[in-house]
Amino acid sequence: MRAAANRFASSLGTGGLKVKQKCSLFAVLGSARVTRAGDRVSRSRIFLKTVLVKRQNQDARSKPDWHCVRYSGIWNQASSRISTTLLATALTTSICNAQNPSPTPIAESESIVITATRFDIPLDQSPASVSVVTSQDFEQKQIERVADALREVPGLSVVQSGAPGQLTSVFTRGLRSEHTQVLLDGIPINQGLAGQMNFADLTIDDLDRIEVVRGPQSTLYGPRALAGAIQIFTKRGEGDPTFVLSAEGGSYGTYREALESEGKIGAFDYSLGLSRLDTDNARPNNQYRLTNAIADVAWSPGATLRIGSLITYSLADTGNPNTIFDAKPLDNFLTERWLIGPHIEWQPVEWWSHHLIVSYDHERQLNDPNQDGFVGPTRALFERTQVDYQNDLCATSWLTITSGFFFSNVDTDQERPFVSQDFGPQPRLIGDHTQEIGVFAELTIKPTPELIFVSGGRFDHFNQFGDVWTWREAASYLIRKTDTTLHASVATGFSPPTSQDKIFRFNPNPSEPLPPLGPEEGLGWDAGIEQRLWDKRVTIGATYFHNDLSNLIGITGLFETFNIGSAITQGIETELRATPIDDLMLLATYTYLDAEKTSSADINQPKGAQLPRRPRNEVYFSASYLWCKKLRTTVEAKWVNAREEQNFGGPNFDIEDYNFVNFAAEYEINTHVSVFARIDNLTNEHYAEVFGFPALGRAAYGGVKLSF
Repeated sequence: MRAAANRFASSLGTGGLKVKQKCSLFAVLGSARVTRAGDRVSRSRIFLKTVLVKRQNQDARSKPDWHCVRYSGIWNQASSRISTTLLATALTTSICNAQNPSPTPIAESESIVITATRFDIPLDQSPASVSVVTSQDFEQKQIERVADALREVPGLSVVQSGAPGQLTSVFTRGLRSEHTQVLLDGIPINQGLAGQMNFADLTIDDLDRIEVVRGPQSTLYGPRALAGAIQIFTKRGEGDPTFVLSAEGGSYGTYREALESEGKIGAFDYSLGLSRLDTDNARPNNQYRLTNAIADVAWSPGATLRIGSLITYSLADTGNPNTIFDAKPLDNFLTERWLIGPHIEWQPVEWWSHHLIVSYDHERQLNDPNQDGFVGPTRALFERTQVDYQNDLCATSWLTITSGFFFSNVDTDQERPFVSQDFGPQPRLIGDHTQEIGVFAELTIKPTPELIFVSGGRFDHFNQFGDVWTWREAASYLIRKTDTTLHASVATGFSPPTSQDKIFRFNPNPSEPLPPLGPEEGLGWDAGIEQRLWDKRVTIGATYFHNDLSNLIGITGLFETFNIGSAITQGIETELRATPIDDLMLLATYTYLDAEKTSSADINQPKGAQLPRRPRNEVYFSASYLWCKKLRTTVEAKWVNAREEQNFGGPNFDIEDYNFVNFAAEYEINTHVSVFARIDNLTNEHYAEVFGFPALGRAAYGGVKLSF
């Protein structure tokens, strides 16, 4: 055991760590789920990782000491990947005519998450509202894009402007999409003139899990974290190299090929994902071609140091058919993105660790041809350099101090060589330069094993509008006798004006410059409870949240752009996870949202209007069952209602409710080969998440997967 622990510590590059005798590290898993023994479980990279700690006795559960345990434990290797295919239920029932009537208790386990505090903390003691979607979910539901994985998370609304490849936004607790900070292995990846994350081209290749923290997180993650943070983690290579090849085809002329590989060779570890998607979708001029590559490579010269880099590349070629009311038969959009993020993780002693990331990302957009008669073809360029340093100091057994600094330099440019001059002189080259420097500190205090307090503050300085201060207070209490967790938080957040806000800002009197736009601000709080029952086979959670937004950027009656808007969002998030019998996994979530505009100064919408495209009610359900340890079938459904669309100054108008049902199955022929199939929108529902941009109808896909 000790030798295995030493080998594991060496491979992680966190050396000098003591393995607690009451805990052993054996799997990566999100939320409250537990894999079966045969499942193949992938690892994420060290920095900001999730681990699953299995206690070996009851005493360890009553007196956990996780503050000073940094990346310790032992990974149990799993033997094979669960693979299943689409077969008739009647056939599988005849083969599998026996089930265990009295389920055995789930092994007592504890999920660890980091996004809520920037270091590892037990999920059942998190002071923030956190949800985790894992690679196991990706496989069971045959999810290929991050946006589709987020549809099951309470408090999040995913809005896609038509078919795959079109603009895809995520609204957190009713706030705008640019108010959610999206990170990839600790690197902010919101891009473009609008400062939001377009999830259209973000696939699940080489991803280990997604952690979603709801509520203002600007104290930890700075700009864009007014509504919350979504952090995406890549896999971590360990053990002998493995390879997974898959190919599929189906409706709408769709073909997809993918390759994943991960492993460790000496002091070198890597994980890699490659994929190619070709589809024509349903409408003319709606073709979509996507090439993706992502890799995390690292070298560990010793037990205390790991040096690596994250590398990503994507190229999307998309036809833009516009709305069904104003179709464009010829309009094409090309987007190329790449990112390189060297990182160093160093832990000289057990109680002190350092993390440094230096990243550069680049986005190029070309809209040619562009049937906009006024602007014509355009070219845009987005460049960003970021530095993020984090210092974790375990001062005592009950106090952890997390601090660091952040630097960002962003340049955005758009060239419009053919812009019309019929309405007076119009600039043909426009741009924006934003620079930010921030420092933060957070105290995590644990006066008793059951009680956690978190207190933090942050200072950011911007070159264009000056200084921003944010703070956060949070707490959680675990009632061990009933296995109940109470949590609450209150925090401030901000979102700086986007390059689009500044570049296209209207000034009715050009002879007098407009005052600079300031950041949009908010105060948010939430309180919730999570109850675990039946030996942790059932987990029920509910959270109430409230956000007061101010200084929102809006337009006056003279069409001047100022910080004049305000809004309130509030609601309830509920979640149920259950494993009533072995191999059956159930998930149900419900979100109620009231998102109201409270300012009359901004003429975009009248005061009291519901914010557009924010559903008042969302319900999600999924069920997955493994038949005879060979066939996995999964069904998921979502129902969305009570949405409004913006009417540009007039009263909003209602848009129809919708629901969809997806079915997926995968069958393991042997340990190396499996076949799979799925049907999306099984009931052939006709709906549009954005008014005028219809979603695809029923679609069927099938393919084969090779593992070796």
